[in-house]
Amino acid sequence: MDWQRNGLLAGSLVVALLLFNQWMSFTEARKPAVVAEQLLVPGQGDSSAQFDGRVESGVGAASDLPVARDLPEAIDTSAAISSSRLVTVESSQFSVVIDSHGGDIVQVKLKQHLDAPAAKGGQPFTLLTRTQNNTYVAKSGLVGINATDTRDGRPQFVVGRDSVDVTTGVEQLDLVTRSNGVLITKRFTFTPGSYQIGVEYLIHNPTASQWSAVFYGQINRDSHKPLVNATGVQPYLGGALRTAEKNYRKVTFGDMQDGKLEESISGGWVAMLQHYFIGAWIPDQNATNHFSLRKINGQDLYVMGYTSDPIVVPAGQIGSYQTSFYAGPKDQEVLAGLAEHLDLTIDYGFLWLLAKPIFTLMQWIHNVVGNWGWSIILLTVVIKLTLYPLSAASLRSMAKMRKLQPEMARLKDLYGDDRQKMSGELMGLYKKHKVNPAGGCLPVLLQMPVFIALYWVLLESVEIRHSSFIFWLTDLSAKDPYFVLPLIMGASMYFMQRLQPMPPDPMQAKIMKIMPVAFTFFFMLFPAGLVLYWTTNNLLSMAQQIIVNRQIEAGKG
Repeated sequence: MDWQRNGLLAGSLVVALLLFNQWMSFTEARKPAVVAEQLLVPGQGDSSAQFDGRVESGVGAASDLPVARDLPEAIDTSAAISSSRLVTVESSQFSVVIDSHGGDIVQVKLKQHLDAPAAKGGQPFTLLTRTQNNTYVAKSGLVGINATDTRDGRPQFVVGRDSVDVTTGVEQLDLVTRSNGVLITKRFTFTPGSYQIGVEYLIHNPTASQWSAVFYGQINRDSHKPLVNATGVQPYLGGALRTAEKNYRKVTFGDMQDGKLEESISGGWVAMLQHYFIGAWIPDQNATNHFSLRKINGQDLYVMGYTSDPIVVPAGQIGSYQTSFYAGPKDQEVLAGLAEHLDLTIDYGFLWLLAKPIFTLMQWIHNVVGNWGWSIILLTVVIKLTLYPLSAASLRSMAKMRKLQPEMARLKDLYGDDRQKMSGELMGLYKKHKVNPAGGCLPVLLQMPVFIALYWVLLESVEIRHSSFIFWLTDLSAKDPYFVLPLIMGASMYFMQRLQPMPPDPMQAKIMKIMPVAFTFFFMLFPAGLVLYWTTNNLLSMAQQIIVNRQIEAGKG
């Protein structure tokens, strides 16, 4: 009646799989839809609203400005105000919106990275935004003796145009204001194909007095969590910076809530990290910069930023200060070129020493074959061939144990009731034929660090995000939508076990039989790219074991 028992078991598994599939579909359907919200323009209830130079309530309030001594006189706002307060910059990489009040970057949409696969109607991914529900902006200005940004208000810049098209070459957007006779130009520079935005202050001081101020650059963000399509360890969401003690230090929202963190170093950077993407201020790497991360009291607003040393412009002279802001994907090569250790924000966990070469090799293969799925398969082949000398002895040991199965069954019949005698006879048998019963664990132990490292590579590498493979696999960084690959993986584990000897202990044998089923359900939630790696690894292991088994049976092992 074994066929009835096996039939009932198979039927139960099918029903469980269908129920699981329906549950996953229900969970996906209940995810909140991404709603496109209108940009918030504080203080402008209608198009005729005028700027009065005072602090506006809510978003944009000056309570998050760095503390400065000797606050300046009132800012001169007598110049004409531009017709549009929001200026849009379009390039092939992103769409950027700048608020001429203060000159803040209030929206960044990434055109090369969608919020969903293109086949599912994905739209440009919104990284920075300022809406009624969410705040994530890049703020900058001048504080200190001759500040433009004070606790009484921020400058309203005059802008010559409402939109900028970055297609044929480098484009500059100038925002101009005048304070106590000093002409101040805030210049944004955009380069085609780059996510780096240059920010420069040009100060023309025709007066008879020395001019002095301190530049500040901030990332202002609330604690909202973007939707993350990741299973298991959730990607890091929070601040980070380089310190004198650590090249890469995470500063969580909780850390900022507990107290202000301050650091002064030469060069450095400060960033806001989320899954696949980063916003970062990158100051002059040859100057001393003063970093701080804190939470605004009574608000769901976190401030991550830095201030420069004082900028001094003598009477009748012209001065400037340059910095940059990066808003885009975590591209290892690009980030490494922007600032020292900024590429560490691509966090591969404790196995980063193994994960980095894995990604480098996989990227090199991708440059040849042009598909990340085939890159993972070829990477698995390379890893398998590299580890084969270490696993060959284990494979031969397993093949020999399989050949000894009849003898082991005979010993079980003879000494089945005497566990001590049975163990002694088995150890004698293993020693006689030079078999290591624990040898079968070695291939798995060798693969686990690679498996974990590849998991982090798939989790952190934006290059693999929304990358398709074949047929139904349209996103290797997400789970298989139809669970076909996990089922193939489970089947490969089952047939792999058929090539290996079962443990003589009945309980261990039952556990081994359950493992393919358990792993199948477990891998249903993993990224398809990771399941593809494990499936390919199983198939290659099967091929290796078949070859070794035939060699042993032919007396060549």
